[in-house]
Amino acid sequence: MPYSVKIMPFRTRAAPKPTPSRRDQLVAVLAYDGVNAFELGMAVEVFGLTDMGAGWYRVVVCTEHPGRPLVANNGIRIVADASLKTLGRATTIIVPGWENIEDAPSAALLDALRRAHRRGARIASICAGVFVLAAAGLLDGRRATGHWAQVDLLSSKYPTIEVDPNVLYVDDGDIMSSAGRAAGLDLCLHIVRRDYGAQIANQVAQRLVVPPHREGGQAQYIPQPVRKAEGDALASVFAWAQRHLDQDLAINSLASRARMSRRTFIRRFEEATGMTPGEWVVQARVSRARELLEATQLPIEGIATATGFGSVEALRHHFRQRLGTSPVRYRAVFQASARSQAGADSR
Repeated sequence: MPYSVKIMPFRTRAAPKPTPSRRDQLVAVLAYDGVNAFELGMAVEVFGLTDMGAGWYRVVVCTEHPGRPLVANNGIRIVADASLKTLGRATTIIVPGWENIEDAPSAALLDALRRAHRRGARIASICAGVFVLAAAGLLDGRRATGHWAQVDLLSSKYPTIEVDPNVLYVDDGDIMSSAGRAAGLDLCLHIVRRDYGAQIANQVAQRLVVPPHREGGQAQYIPQPVRKAEGDALASVFAWAQRHLDQDLAINSLASRARMSRRTFIRRFEEATGMTPGEWVVQARVSRARELLEATQLPIEGIATATGFGSVEALRHHFRQRLGTSPVRYRAVFQASARSQAGADSR
């Protein structure tokens, strides 16, 4: 027997102050017949968290026919009171999974998404929601991803899209896409991190009891599980490396700590993470560098040393390669947005 869930727009209560990079953060989450309830729910949960402060997101679930019950993919009935007009004022639009990926969304929905994008809204799809963005033409000539089981169809149906089948999510600026379901949570946390910084994103992850951050470049499908004994050893290595990013994290050193041969360690590491040990270390160091740039006034030279890059040049290289900007520019933009929001909050 299906259940009915009433979803209404709401405002959050004031509490600790985040410092967003955008003002009036309205997140519109789309709903339609067949919508994936898990993906819709995770977006509402992340962006609709209470007690996050007056500057936190406002979230609205909207649909083409407000007030009419929708049936989600698992039989749950959903009633959303906001219409597609909401997309006209949203700063971020989340497009959860589209059930019938062979079917085209309605012209009204596609037109509303196109208009919102032209106006400057940021649009992100979760899993099969990428087919909605593709049908709207928003991904033509751009990079995107989707669930590993659907990317071949996405590529054949929309050949102008640069489909990356191997990653958790793609951030292409104003258009984002994620792989299957749980990767949508990674993308939502990534959006929070972009808007509010690493510390707030970590707070959100703690509230949800999930890992704080996975870089989008991680593999979305791991072919076989890591055996328990080796998994425990690798988990210990991961935790130790995160605490000692300034130390020697060469493969031989990590393999020795895991009590494995170099060959076995590399193989099991890649099975567990979908990436090489070297790439994992670089991502961990870049992630920590971002946190230090956001939360401290430590000089760039000190950050390079603290994160194990050894030189400012190496830090700049990897930072620019992965984030498309320099450490100095990243800090300036983040702190300028924080000062701007602080001034707005004081008025």
